[in-house]
Amino acid sequence: MFKVEGLSYSYPNSAKKAVDKLSFEVGDGEIYGLLGPSGAGKSTTQKILIKLIKDYQGSIVYKGKPLKEYDNRFYEDIGVSFEMPISFSKLTAMENLDFFRRLYKKTVDVEPLMKRVGLWEERDKKAGEYSKGMKIRLNFVRALINSPKVLFLDEPTNGIDPLNARIMKDMILEFKQSGGTVFLASHIMSDVDQLCDRVGFIINGRIHEEDTPRNLKLKYGKKVVKVEYREDGLLRSSEFPMEALKGEEFSRLVREKQIETIHSGETTLEEIFIKVTGVALHEQQA
Repeated sequence: MFKVEGLSYSYPNSAKKAVDKLSFEVGDGEIYGLLGPSGAGKSTTQKILIKLIKDYQGSIVYKGKPLKEYDNRFYEDIGVSFEMPISFSKLTAMENLDFFRRLYKKTVDVEPLMKRVGLWEERDKKAGEYSKGMKIRLNFVRALINSPKVLFLDEPTNGIDPLNARIMKDMILEFKQSGGTVFLASHIMSDVDQLCDRVGFIINGRIHEEDTPRNLKLKYGKKVVKVEYREDGLLRSSEFPMEALKGEEFSRLVREKQIETIHSGETTLEEIFIKVTGVALHEQQA
């Protein structure tokens, strides 16, 4: 869907490049996650891909055609829901959606979407009276209002309670299953793990690591199994390499001891984020 090669951009009066010879691809029907510390270039990349920033260097091809050759009809193809929700605070939620619906040639019925995200009963409340989580959900509905081919999402569940976050993630997966493509930026690694087909770690404007979440876990994890068990009233643990699981020592331990937990040495995306970027996630969210 997108092929980016050698993308570079510097903000006016800045000596540092926000993105620096950045290259990656987003496949048709794929959920691609761009991960990195604050200031790494994630938001700038998204702004370039949605044509908010146009004076960049490098090549961006969308559906086989240079992005710069698309006119405003490009916006019929995309839906955008960024971290800071933007709405007209003195208009109701439905008045907001009606306003944006008039900008597109093709739109969808918003009632099922508003019901799905739990906002239908509050549809006539002014957007300015919404909580942050409600505004984010309204923004998400707005991103789907034109039946887009590509969704650009930035921290889509940040500030959302677990139930509504689960609903939104289900909707994102359903969007993908219906043929949609998603470009996702998030610091919530559970979202990334559950949603993304591939992820790229961006540092100082460049991709430093890219693969599927599973392959990254295999690469950065340890091929061991840790067993916790009770012996003489005490909690003990033993660690076995994967190739030893067919051996007698592991079999005897499982047969004879009171096993409490068995864990593989698989790492988490949060640990990979720290290893690749050198930055802890809590520092990003502070």
